[in-house]
Amino acid sequence: MDFVTLLLAAAAVSALYMAWNIGANDVANAMGTSVGSGALTLRQALVAAAIFELAGAVFFGSTVTETIADGIVEVSSLPLDARTVAGGLTCCLISAAVWLHFATQRGWPVSTTHAIVGSVLGFGLVVGGPDAVEWSLVSTIAIGWVVSPVLGGLVAWLLFRTIQRRVLQAPRPARGLLGLGPAAVFVMLAVPSFALLVDPRPPLSLGQDWTVALPIALGAGVVGAIVTRIWLGRELRDGRHRTADRLFIRLQIVTACFIALAHGSNDVANAVGPMAGVFAALGGHLTESVAVPMNLLLIGAVGIVLGLATFGFRVMATIGREITELTAAHGFAAELGAALTIVVASELGLPVSTTQVLVGAVVGVGLSRSIGAINLRVVREIAFSWVSTVPVTAGLAALLTFLVTRLF
Repeated sequence: MDFVTLLLAAAAVSALYMAWNIGANDVANAMGTSVGSGALTLRQALVAAAIFELAGAVFFGSTVTETIADGIVEVSSLPLDARTVAGGLTCCLISAAVWLHFATQRGWPVSTTHAIVGSVLGFGLVVGGPDAVEWSLVSTIAIGWVVSPVLGGLVAWLLFRTIQRRVLQAPRPARGLLGLGPAAVFVMLAVPSFALLVDPRPPLSLGQDWTVALPIALGAGVVGAIVTRIWLGRELRDGRHRTADRLFIRLQIVTACFIALAHGSNDVANAVGPMAGVFAALGGHLTESVAVPMNLLLIGAVGIVLGLATFGFRVMATIGREITELTAAHGFAAELGAALTIVVASELGLPVSTTQVLVGAVVGVGLSRSIGAINLRVVREIAFSWVSTVPVTAGLAALLTFLVTRLF
C-alpha cells in the first residue's frame, strides 16, 4: 500500500472516529437536559437526534467548509507539499477525536470546535512556526471561554425567572403558558427561517434579500405561534400545576429538536471537513475552503448518531443530572436560552461555543434556586476541561505531525 492510499484510509477512519466522538459529546449536550428532566427517554432522544441531526446535515448543512479551522493557520503561508498538509490534517482529526473520547469517558462536555482549533494550532506550529498562526484569532477564541457560559447562563436565568413569575408561581400556572409557549415557538421558527432564506450557500443556496426573507420568516413564526396558542387553549382546561408541567415537557421536546437541527447543520462538517481537505490537498487543489460532498455529510451524520447511541450517556448524565437537578421547566428555559444565545451571538459575530453556552444555561437555571443547587465540584471539572482542550489537542497534534513528517 503506497503512502497516498494509506493516508486516505487514515483520514477516512479518523473522520468516522471524530464523528462518533462528536455524537457522544456534542449531541449528548443537546439532548442531556431533555433526558435529565424526564421530557425524553434515552431511546426517544436517540430517535429525535437521528432524525434532526440528519435533517440538519442534509437540508441546512453547508457543503463548503474551512480547511484550516476558521483561518487559524493560513494555507498560503505554508511552503509545504500536498502530502505534508494532508498528513497534518489527518493528525489534527486524530488529536481532536482522542481528546473528545477521553473527555467523554470522564463525562466532560467540551467544545468540538475548540478541539479542532487546538489541533490545527499544534500542526501550524510544527510545520510553519509561530508566524504561521493567527494569534489574534486564538485570543478571540479564548475570550469565548468566558463569554459563552456567561451569556448562556444570563439568558437562561432571565427566562426561568420569567417562567417562575408568570407560570410556576402564578395563581393559575397553566394559563401563563398561553403567552410564553406561542412566543417561544415564534422565535424558534422565525429566526432559523430567516437565516435559511438569506443564506446563499449550498445545498439550498436560497440567498434571498432580507426584504423578502423577513416577511416570510415572520409569517412562519406567526403561523407556528397561532397553532401553538390554539393547541394550548385546548389543553389548558383546568389550569392545574400538573398540566403546566406536562406542557413544559412537550415544549422542551420542541426546543431539543431545534438544537439538534442546528447542531446537525453546523457541526457535521467538523468531522468530515478536514477529510475533504485531505482529499483536496492530495488532488492538488487545496484552498482556504473546500466543497464537502453530500455523501460525506451523510457519513458524518450517521457517525454522530452512532456516537450518541453508544457512548453519549456519560455526558448526558453530567448535563442532565450532575450539574443541578432539572425539572421540565428548568430544561425548557436552559434549552431555549441556549438556542437564543447561540443564534444572536452568531449574528453579532461573538465567539461562542454551543457546548459552553448550554452548560452555562444549565448553571443559570440552577442558580435561579440558589448557589447551593449547583454541584460546584462538577462545574470545576468542566471548567478545567475547557481550559485544557486547546493546549492538550495542540500538543498531541504537534507530536503526531512531527512524527509523520519525519517518518514519511
